[in-house]
Amino acid sequence: MRIDLHAHSTASDGTSTPSELVAEAAAAGLDVVALTDHDTTGGWPAAAAARPAGLTLVPGAELSCRWHGGAWPIGLHLLAYLFDPADAPLSTELARVRLSRETRAERMVEMMYADGIDVTWDEVLQDAAGGTVGRPHLAQALIRRGLVGTVSEAFEPEWLGRRYRVPKEDLDVFVALRLVLGAGGVPVFAHPRASVRGPIVPDELIVDMAAAGLFGLEADHTDHSPAERDHVRTLAASLGLVTTGSSDYHGTNKTVRLGARTTAPEVLERIIAAGRGTTVLG
Repeated sequence: MRIDLHAHSTASDGTSTPSELVAEAAAAGLDVVALTDHDTTGGWPAAAAARPAGLTLVPGAELSCRWHGGAWPIGLHLLAYLFDPADAPLSTELARVRLSRETRAERMVEMMYADGIDVTWDEVLQDAAGGTVGRPHLAQALIRRGLVGTVSEAFEPEWLGRRYRVPKEDLDVFVALRLVLGAGGVPVFAHPRASVRGPIVPDELIVDMAAAGLFGLEADHTDHSPAERDHVRTLAASLGLVTTGSSDYHGTNKTVRLGARTTAPEVLERIIAAGRGTTVLG
């Protein structure tokens, strides 16, 4: 079986609609794909309705979190699988984070406009198409104007990486863990050692997260070096956590393809057995 447990659609910052994503997953030879848009379950119904025969869909989300225990706050992402989308405490917090993303993006547009870059809020909302607004939507506006060539270039410090970047509100990671578990979900720490993305949290935090109910670590990820993947696997084994692999697919916003990294079938079985909020489809 080929299992990819981390993919994004236009419900957040991917470029494929949820319906297109499940079709692409089947065309890529996947048996299982997880839809894990940022801080939203908005793509679940369309993906479920369009799911091709023979493809299993794992409903999920990627939660924007932050750890405040170090010298400065560090952002991290928590993959949550099979939680109840109607759970009030979790859905309320996800709505708050989505609103923060929108407010943040609008402020970034204002900053660019003040510098003579004629990006408009209306076009950013049009790109987001009702999904969670993120920096890739602003990046597309910069690409259309010929100011950058790629989303990665738009994320450089002189653009959305620093000059026009505004902090967003995230969930405290331990609050997020409690909410996911309370909604019957299965929490997995996404790309925990991806130092290419910026500061990473210490292993001691992952030990504390495991004690608080963390279920697994995403080891096989494009942003992990071979040494980082080995480190994650060793740490997971010492803590009794599962390890997953996935593409973190964003469509044309990134070069990585669906199925670039995969998860072992026995790990998926354990995730399904632990999930109590909803079920896989297929």
